[in-house]
This record gives sequence, C-alpha cells and structure tokens, in this order.
Amino acid sequence: MLIHSVFFWLKPGLKAAGRRRFRAELGKLAAIRTVGRIHIGPPAALEERDVTDRTFDFALTIFFKDAAAHDSYQVDPIHEAFVKSSKALWARVRVFDSQV
Repeated sequence: MLIHSVFFWLKPGLKAAGRRRFRAELGKLAAIRTVGRIHIGPPAALEERDVTDRTFDFALTIFFKDAAAHDSYQVDPIHEAFVKSSKALWARVRVFDSQV
C-alpha cells in the first residue's frame, strides 16, 4: 500500500468562493479509478503542540494499492485537469509519500 499525503497552502487573500472551488476540485480526484480511500480536510482544531504544523489550508490523503496505482493516478486526465485548474489557487504544496 502507498499513502500519498499532500498539503496545500492557498494564496493569501483568496476569497471564500475560491476556497470552496479548490475544495470541490480536490473532491473530483476521488473519481480516479486507482484511488482507494481518499480524505480531504483542513487542519484539525486540536491543542497546539511544538511538533504540529497547522499552517496549511487543506490536506489530501490518498491510499493506493501500490506504486503502480499511484503512478497511474499522476498521469490520469482527472489529476492533470485538477493541477491545471487549481494551480493558480495555491501558494505552496508539499507531498509526502509513504509505503506500508
């Protein structure tokens, strides 16, 4: 299993409508056939700790069966459309991939 974790920092000053649009675009990624489970959300409202980072706006976590499924996702037209339509909305993105 491969876990694909992506953290997005949206552009400063992005209005609520832009944030809603971005969230909707993230949701479209669930339609990609190689996606197992998918979770999308903002930082959790938990007690602040020295090791936590809640500066991001949205986290995307996708579970793939294997690396091949992940690689197929990367070139899927739905993923490519997401990047094209949403890239202008984010200021920063970080990807962390782990294998189970």
